[in-house]
Amino acid sequence: MTDTIKILTIQDISCYGQCSITVALPVVSAFGIETAILPSAVLSTHTSGFTDFTVRDLTEDLPEIRKHWEKEGIYFDAIYTGFIASIEQLDYIKEIIDSRLKPGGLVFVDPAMADHGEFYNGFDQEFADKMGELCKLGDFILPNTTEACFILHKPWKEEFSREEMLDMAKELAEFTSKYVILKGDTNEKGKLGMIVLDKENDSIDIVYNDKIDYVSHGTGDVFASSFVGSTMIGKTPSQAAKIAGEFTKRAIEKTVGDENHAYGVKFEQVILELNELTNTF
Repeated sequence: MTDTIKILTIQDISCYGQCSITVALPVVSAFGIETAILPSAVLSTHTSGFTDFTVRDLTEDLPEIRKHWEKEGIYFDAIYTGFIASIEQLDYIKEIIDSRLKPGGLVFVDPAMADHGEFYNGFDQEFADKMGELCKLGDFILPNTTEACFILHKPWKEEFSREEMLDMAKELAEFTSKYVILKGDTNEKGKLGMIVLDKENDSIDIVYNDKIDYVSHGTGDVFASSFVGSTMIGKTPSQAAKIAGEFTKRAIEKTVGDENHAYGVKFEQVILELNELTNTF
């Protein structure tokens, strides 16, 4: 019997709202991967579209959890980071990666901090610069165009040309050891593209899925989690991007038209289709 793949995901728990750990845990687990969690914070809801939400920052818990895992000899085949609650946590997360990742293990960094040209509530350029340092520990980084612009100190705009997207991906290669997955290429009509840059082999691929004109919180987490799961079961980065893009598209399609479901996408209704997608791409 082969050893079970074990992944640690570090991001917040939003008690209501489909994002972060409430997406990562079921989606990564659906690939047959044992998924451990390390909450960066606990929020009553996510921060988009809700007011007066509560936040319990868990920064002080991170080093104590690491120490306990060290005592117990707990290691992980991969570490996947998402929404980080504070700038102080980034150094603690580096320590966890150094201490708890198995030799040859993979690091996935989703720099979840901004979208549509603006930082999420509570983040700023100082945080983006520190996030850039964490990205340098990543084998895979998965920014959207807004996050890429903040990391690179570039102005953001609604549309980027193909050349601009490729140039941005090449600049982001300085922030990873292996792969850049840059989301948000809109240069193909009716399609949404991901730039997949392979730094080791000096190659670039562009992966497209049908674009659904619908904006929702949490789609980045759906994409990142299905990308991580696909990669860990042996898919190439381009295949994983195609699977993740299609899975996210299907989740959005299930959500469009439901005015009472503006806080996330109904990924649960298509999660059983992941097996079909991994056999297709």
